[in-house]
Amino acid sequence: MNDADVSKQIQQMVRFIRQEAEEKANEISVSAEEEFNIEKLQLVEAEKKKIRLEYERKEKQVQVRKKIEYSMQLNASRIKVLQAQDDLVNSMKEAAAKELLDISHHHHNYERLVKELIVQSLLRLKEPSVLLRCRKADFHFVESVLHSAKEEYAKKAKVHSPEIIVDSIHLPPAPSDEDVHASFCSGGVVLASRDGKIVFENSLDARLDVVFRKKLPEIRKSLFSQVAA
Repeated sequence: MNDADVSKQIQQMVRFIRQEAEEKANEISVSAEEEFNIEKLQLVEAEKKKIRLEYERKEKQVQVRKKIEYSMQLNASRIKVLQAQDDLVNSMKEAAAKELLDISHHHHNYERLVKELIVQSLLRLKEPSVLLRCRKADFHFVESVLHSAKEEYAKKAKVHSPEIIVDSIHLPPAPSDEDVHASFCSGGVVLASRDGKIVFENSLDARLDVVFRKKLPEIRKSLFSQVAA
């Protein structure tokens, strides 16, 4: 084999090796690109999932915040409605309390009412001796009906006429515009056992409180039933 043949054979081997190297390199390049694309796709999907989860989390936070705000607004509205209802009910009670002041101005009717209040109080206490307290302005009304009240009680309870001591300490006077925070009494009486252990408040203000508490459900139903519906 001469030099030309050797050279030719070497060149063929070189071309073969180079071709195989190029094919191998091409395979590696294709494989690397495929792996890169797969990894890139995985990274993109992972990032998409992360963004989606973050979006869902923030959306839930927004929904929760909206529900909280709605609940707060609803509660605030309910409180305003309840406050308005309470204001209306209280204004009715205040109006009724002002009307109580007129009762004592009708002397004949008020005198009869004082007697009935004394008799009622005696029937509740059922004591042989009691202490009676009234307003200073009502002292003469009490004095004028005291005897007949004792007799009526004795007849109704079928007992002896009780001893009634009119206290020198009086109930507060009627409300005054000069001192709106001062204690007041619109009329009526307060009776107690001699030892002070049993007290029956039968003032007009106390009776209004009792009646108002008792009738409050009916008052609210009458005023606000359509609102509730």
